[in-house]
Amino acid sequence: MMARLRRSRIYLPGNRPRMIQKGPLLGADAVILDLEDSVIPEEKDAARFLVTHAIRFLNFGDTEVMVRINPVDTCGLEDLAIVLPAGPDAIVVPKSENRQGVQLVEKAILQSELPKRVVILPLIESAKGILNAYEIACASPLVEAITFGGEDFTQDIGATRTREGREIFLGRSMLVIAARAAGVQALDTVFSDFNDEEGLRNDTLAIKQMGFDGRAAIHPSQIDIIHEIFTPTEAEIQHAVNVIRASEIARSKGSGVAVVKGKMIDKPIIERAEKIIRIAERLDLPLPAPEA
Repeated sequence: MMARLRRSRIYLPGNRPRMIQKGPLLGADAVILDLEDSVIPEEKDAARFLVTHAIRFLNFGDTEVMVRINPVDTCGLEDLAIVLPAGPDAIVVPKSENRQGVQLVEKAILQSELPKRVVILPLIESAKGILNAYEIACASPLVEAITFGGEDFTQDIGATRTREGREIFLGRSMLVIAARAAGVQALDTVFSDFNDEEGLRNDTLAIKQMGFDGRAAIHPSQIDIIHEIFTPTEAEIQHAVNVIRASEIARSKGSGVAVVKGKMIDKPIIERAEKIIRIAERLDLPLPAPEA
């Protein structure tokens, strides 16, 4: 079964009812109802109550509803005890650095005996977490994606956050490699300057080329640009259709070699084409006929 489409995820503070009410209307693939960084300690209890009621009584439609709990070594398990019975779609686990934290969340989910599948998205935000990214990604069958927290990662390694993102390039690359090795999605960090559309566009194009499946947003104005870049273009869909057709013809002839426009195609290219077609079908985009 293909994981859900997660081109965009937008953070909504768990203690801001007006912002949460707008969540279903924002058009993001997922909303993250946040109980961690955006909520001061004095409002944690109120935020849990508000998030729980939002999940139960708001109609989010096709939008995936995620909850970012607090770290499991603080009050994250208390968060889970309150919000899990409401039935969120996913739990975002911040400050993930090893398999043990993910497995504590998995245990809480399984013990809740919900009638639906609740998945886990570990948020990796430190040097230790990046070094253990593969272990984290493989910690539970409920993990469908690992996500990168660039702001905290930059602080952890003592670097300066820049518009170009050179300081997080290696961390991003290691996370993508770990995700692919584990067979889960790789989701990127936020672009913090929501007034810089050019910067967001360039950065999102760069992470798509690196292999990410989507990224987080902090403002609704960022969603359209993120979707534009992570939605297959007509040319990409056409090429994918051509690749699949060429591979089918090669197999029918008993050959392991397929060629598209004079270029040999192999298994990784075919798998990428299959992924593009699955995304296009998920978005109801038209699939053209193969080119001769």
